[in-house]
Amino acid sequence: MISPKLCIRCKGKLLCGMSYCPILKKHSVQTKTISRINRNEFTGSSPPSLFVSWKNYPNVTIAPLSPTEILDSALFDTPEEWFGMPQERIVSFREQLIRSSKPINVTDAAKPAYELVEMQELVMATKPTAIDVTLKKAPVSNISFHESVAPIGPTASLIKMRLDENPSIHKKIDYTVSDTDLKSSEALMRLYDAGFHVSRLYKLLSAGTLGVGKNRKLVPTRWSITAVDSNLAKQLVDEKVKYLSQISEFELFHSNYLDNNFWVLLAPGNWSFEQLECWLPGGTWACNAKDAQIIQDHEFYKGRTTYATNTEGAYYSAKLAVAEHLVQRKRQATAIVFREIGSGYTMPLGVWQIRENVRNALRQKPLSFSTLSLALAFLSRKLSVPMKRYKKESALLDKMLHQRTITSFLS
Repeated sequence: MISPKLCIRCKGKLLCGMSYCPILKKHSVQTKTISRINRNEFTGSSPPSLFVSWKNYPNVTIAPLSPTEILDSALFDTPEEWFGMPQERIVSFREQLIRSSKPINVTDAAKPAYELVEMQELVMATKPTAIDVTLKKAPVSNISFHESVAPIGPTASLIKMRLDENPSIHKKIDYTVSDTDLKSSEALMRLYDAGFHVSRLYKLLSAGTLGVGKNRKLVPTRWSITAVDSNLAKQLVDEKVKYLSQISEFELFHSNYLDNNFWVLLAPGNWSFEQLECWLPGGTWACNAKDAQIIQDHEFYKGRTTYATNTEGAYYSAKLAVAEHLVQRKRQATAIVFREIGSGYTMPLGVWQIRENVRNALRQKPLSFSTLSLALAFLSRKLSVPMKRYKKESALLDKMLHQRTITSFLS
């Protein structure tokens, strides 16, 4: 991912993945949330949610997330419901969630102690669940950002947590978690097919509730999000998309949210996928840049054998959204996602917005073109950066524009 730059919103002060934005320190939401804590104790309704850190792996911290009062907090950690909301409202949700952290080793999930079992049951719950929390000291008023995960609010060290009520757990989740012979990839697809949100799945994976019992581990939240997107997308593509008939025209879909401008091009052909990201000058990661920067990752029909190190988690979130669309339509295609990030995207909010932006684009009626040249000519008038720069970076466009097919020799 492109290195964090200086933020014009903060007048030159650093705003990056895990850095603190001083402009948010003045938010009254955090102050009110923390003020409700009495003697370092509080009872709040967790969305339900759990955060697992990635620093010092395999010795990480695990933290239930909860406001400091009883309320309907389900929306605070359900990114599938956030699309269309202003970024300030999303940040206000996250500011209300206290991250009460406790050190733990990831292997503890194989034989969880009682407190970890309660945290796992919390994550399994289908609705906000009341928890009692005792902290070592008052939380630090803070909020941090990362391109992969949703903003993280005030933090404090946890002494103990206990459930204040019996969590309501869906029978399919209970059955899947109880199956200690089921591989995590199979468990994820079972729950996905049952209609559970992707965000529910990565919380369950992160809490160490899925997979073969003796091999279960806690998974850092940042990694679990990408793992779920990647795993589901791969299964959909390999087991379904590759066996479908190809589309017959070139199709363009569009979505713009949070100054993230997405164009999705579907082309006739076997499955291939590419994510092209262009950070325009003035954006979160390119405040000091004088020119737009383009990065990309791609895969051909056989798929990737290495991690998408340039676009990282965004690649797998977009790929999942495209795979879902093709499965729903019962069609196969070559897909290229063009993403341009403008200066209005002042706070990275997580890869959920990539997944939901692409999903939204593919829900719209597409523009259809008979040839690739016509589709690219139209698209060139919509993108901020000249098409020739995308062509220079794109592996799939290069293949489609220059590689001759067997049928071309018969003409």
